[in-house]
Amino acid sequence: MKRPEPTEYAEFYAGYVSEVPGSDVLGVLESQRVQMLQLFAARSERDGSFRYAPGKWTVKEVLGHINDAERIFAYRALRIARGDQTPLAAFEQEDFVRNGGFGERTLADLAEEFGLVRNASVALFRSLREDAWPRRGVASQKEVTVRALAFITVGHQIHHRSILEERYFPAIPRA
Repeated sequence: MKRPEPTEYAEFYAGYVSEVPGSDVLGVLESQRVQMLQLFAARSERDGSFRYAPGKWTVKEVLGHINDAERIFAYRALRIARGDQTPLAAFEQEDFVRNGGFGERTLADLAEEFGLVRNASVALFRSLREDAWPRRGVASQKEVTVRALAFITVGHQIHHRSILEERYFPAIPRA
């Protein structure tokens, strides 16, 4: 599969798409599942409530956000892949985090959910026919292709995993 062109997604997502190594987006989707589960397997429940600065999300909220955003990106990809031309609304990530109840759940539960959500995303993207990948639709008032949504899904996870590794986990002493 080729990488999406800049005309296939909103400029806002360029950073996510640029994070994706190579063009085997399906392979990266699958490998990220294992990487994320390993990353969280090494963390304690106490780590899940850590935030690196006032007003920043907790580890649990970051992981909950990753899960929610992936579901939304996959839903958009499904609708567009199936030829639905209905414009798809934007989502406000702060509202999703505020109302997600992530602090009431265990970190292990949220990590398990990531694995399940990712399995569903892989199954969806693997099921698509060749002619679905370049199909265009509108999400958040911007044109986007199914191919770009797969890359955005991968790049979004890379972005947040990097933040977790750089800003959260170095600040949390290992037990």
